[in-house]
Amino acid sequence: MLGIIGGTSLLFSPLPALEKKRVDTPFGNTELLCGDIVLLMRHQQGLPPHRINFRASMAAMAIAGVDRIIAFGSSGSLNRNICPGSHVIPTDYMSMTDIPSIHDHAIEHVMSALSPELSAELHRVVPAARLGSTYVQTRGPRFETKAEIAMLSKHADLVGMTLASEATLADELGIPFAAICTVDNYANGLSDGILTYDELLDISRQYRERTGEILNSVIRTMA
Repeated sequence: MLGIIGGTSLLFSPLPALEKKRVDTPFGNTELLCGDIVLLMRHQQGLPPHRINFRASMAAMAIAGVDRIIAFGSSGSLNRNICPGSHVIPTDYMSMTDIPSIHDHAIEHVMSALSPELSAELHRVVPAARLGSTYVQTRGPRFETKAEIAMLSKHADLVGMTLASEATLADELGIPFAAICTVDNYANGLSDGILTYDELLDISRQYRERTGEILNSVIRTMA
């Protein structure tokens, strides 16, 4: 069964009619929307990124029978050639913060990676998206400093606060994982002005129909 993770980019997009279910896991409980697919809204109850219980969220997806995951993520561009308003399917990631693990009581070394096969399939569904980039996760909820962005831009193309944690846990659970990132802005120092969360919400509203179309295409083609 296809699992979809939605974040800020899906807040204002029309969602399919699904049944709300609470799922209890060894790491806590979470809420899923279930039907022909399983949809997880990562910021449920307004949780900021640094307080998301990623272990509960991903374990709940596994319990619900999800066998592959497409994540929608909002991101900032670290690369002037990747402009705001575009979509990117990352093919690698790195993290500047702790990554959670389900392996608290055993030594398990997982070779983390985004699924090349699932990413390629996603690109066939959304051919306008750029396939190939590196995503770097920071802790949040604050935006990164100009000095941090200057450093990160030497190693990655996109910056966000969630995908590395989700992808790693999916690997631990044996679930192929791919992501499509909406590029909301140039990161701090790459553009003029001061970015705010309200501006990100305005951007999500602006592109809600396009994001909804991508969501429907993913469900129709990959579910």
